[in-house]
Amino acid sequence: MPNYPGSSSDPWSGGSAAPATETQPDPAYPEVSLERKRVVVVTGGATGVGRSIALEFGRLGFKVAFCWFEMEGRDVEATALLTEATLSTMGVDVYAARCDVRDRRQVDAFIEQVIERLGGVDCLVNNAGIARDGALWRMSSRAWDEVMDTNVTGAFHCLAACAPHFRRQHSGKVVNVSAHQAGRPGFGVANYAASKAALEGLTRAAAVEFGPSNVNVNAVAPGFIHTERLDQLPDDVIERAQKRSVLGRLAEPEDVAAVVSFLCSDAARHVTGQVIAVDGGVSLE
Repeated sequence: MPNYPGSSSDPWSGGSAAPATETQPDPAYPEVSLERKRVVVVTGGATGVGRSIALEFGRLGFKVAFCWFEMEGRDVEATALLTEATLSTMGVDVYAARCDVRDRRQVDAFIEQVIERLGGVDCLVNNAGIARDGALWRMSSRAWDEVMDTNVTGAFHCLAACAPHFRRQHSGKVVNVSAHQAGRPGFGVANYAASKAALEGLTRAAAVEFGPSNVNVNAVAPGFIHTERLDQLPDDVIERAQKRSVLGRLAEPEDVAAVVSFLCSDAARHVTGQVIAVDGGVSLE
């Protein structure tokens, strides 16, 4: 049991303990507040949930680094420039770069640039992810590999790249963005569901390995969210998703961003290895 300053080694001994109204810091956990200029890295931070996460941390006073990658049928580069401009307008120190998280060398180079330009890495949000839906018996090996390599191996690459820095400074926060399909898959998402289930396993394993370095590793598992991808679904699918929520509504990207920022705050310093459902109660069914 830690020996707090101003107290006896036995907190129940009635020795010279400080008054209960005084807050005594635990030396094992340095006091760090969200108001301090820390650095967050958000993968896939140009669009959708990633963009909302980047903007939320910018609002909280963080320096923000995010990476992006081209996606078929979408002008991600233009959206990345808009996200970067929005953060700059907010007065945020921002660094944005193209990076394929499937490529370890690109990830290493990106993290090195973040540290050089912004002064370090305090929080990592593994948000980059793709979907290649289809019936399992029609799914190509390429569709399987692309989803697994992006959603799981990409997160591993980012964790590995940040690990030396986290361990050296003896602090850090990691949040992986999973999905409710990890535990409740629908039809045609075998690769996506498997990737998110693997990501949750990686979350728990990383929490065990990073724990001695005072690094928290958690995940959020959103349900259906109002993003560009949801807008591509038929109206009846969206209506059914809304009815499955016990709150009777779908999530906004900001709902997820708020939980991610909480998990990166000191208020969650004793939370690690957990998967927080942000699904409006869908998982209660």
